[in-house]
Amino acid sequence: MPEDVRVLRLSDMVLRRSGSPAQRLVQAVISVALRLFFRRIETSRAGLVPAAGALVFVLNHPNGLIDPGLVFAALPRRISFLAKSTLFPLPVIGWLLRNVEALPLYRRADAGEDISQNLRTFEAARRLLLRGRCIALFPEGFSHNAPKLMPVKTGAARIALGAAVPGLRIVPVGLYYSSKTSFRGEALLRFGAPLEVPEVEPDEGGEPPRDAVRELSARIEGALREVTLNVETEEQLDAARKAERLFSSLYEGLNVRLPLAERFVFLRGLSEQLFARLSAASGFEELRGRILRHEEELARIGIAPENLSLSRHSRWYVVRHFLLRAALLLLLSPLTIVGTVLHLPAYLICTLLARLFPRHGVDEIAPTVKILAAMLFMPLTWLAVSGFVFARWGWEAALLALPLSVLCGYVAMRSLEELYDMRGWFKALLLLARRRQLFLRLLIERRALQDEMRRMETPGAG
Repeated sequence: MPEDVRVLRLSDMVLRRSGSPAQRLVQAVISVALRLFFRRIETSRAGLVPAAGALVFVLNHPNGLIDPGLVFAALPRRISFLAKSTLFPLPVIGWLLRNVEALPLYRRADAGEDISQNLRTFEAARRLLLRGRCIALFPEGFSHNAPKLMPVKTGAARIALGAAVPGLRIVPVGLYYSSKTSFRGEALLRFGAPLEVPEVEPDEGGEPPRDAVRELSARIEGALREVTLNVETEEQLDAARKAERLFSSLYEGLNVRLPLAERFVFLRGLSEQLFARLSAASGFEELRGRILRHEEELARIGIAPENLSLSRHSRWYVVRHFLLRAALLLLLSPLTIVGTVLHLPAYLICTLLARLFPRHGVDEIAPTVKILAAMLFMPLTWLAVSGFVFARWGWEAALLALPLSVLCGYVAMRSLEELYDMRGWFKALLLLARRRQLFLRLLIERRALQDEMRRMETPGAG
């Protein structure tokens, strides 16, 4: 795979940390929750991260508390991160933050907070860095839904320059999600080249010089822009994603899906060209209209662009593929039905809470609410099932019911995913069998649009 792409498995996330029993328990809980929430977690270019020495990780902040959770579980070094101070008094979240050695950050945006207390936080961060540890922070200052990086605050530069740690480096990390709000989306951590932190003399007040802070902040913002997706509007992002999905579908099939890292690189390049140089190209608006109409026609039929790749496989391969998957789903259907019925109330409650509490102050937190609610209500579901079984059949049956309810939930989740994936491919199969001319027209149209996008990507095209 290009760019040193790696898929993070649960064992990678749970076993990579040392620490107290409480810290390891928190690590395991966060890791399990993230691997259940996300279908796939990838890292890209992790080889750029130094294996030793003090580091400051700087990240964009698109997804509330899920971002620091992902950072804590997935970064290749042990880290302490800075989190907004208003989270620490909260009962469960505060306990989690203290156990992962988070440091409070006091923001002007939070009413009633004393930002002068940040001096103590910066000093604590400095002590960690002097010990060769790593800290992580989100220099945008708040979580947001904008499709581009927000201007960075100066805190990261002030901490790095004020620490005066020889050899200190700043590592930019871009966080990207295929879907922030949906269960079983995909997440990507894309690392950039480390930035050297210059040694500077403090001013009369013991603070780093303002010019040095501004210069390093500008370098941090530039480095973060290199590892993040930056599109001006949601409309442009939607058009770019449709184009990326159409183009990537050429390389996907029944058992092949491009890594999120590859799709991100293409989407990023496409976004830069699509709305800068290409927007002035002859025929660009006409091409965008054709892409949107093609997507709309596929949506009416109920298939995705990648489902058109069905024609790449032999008839026998397709039939065998569907028969094997259908047989497996049928075999697991009792567990799937039980798991769906048991966990549906908890799932609906999580979704409802995310809609009721979409924000915490200036931060967007709907996905955070959903995953935290799942961490509470899913185990409560298992305990309720065990309690009911205990009341009816005794403790031996209750001990068996607990792991069985967890197993049924996991089987239900994976089986429903498989059914969702198979639905598009099955509809494409029916379309090929019943309306072959329409299928072939869509296939040819997809190829023509992909070829035209390639031509427009070539300098001087149009």
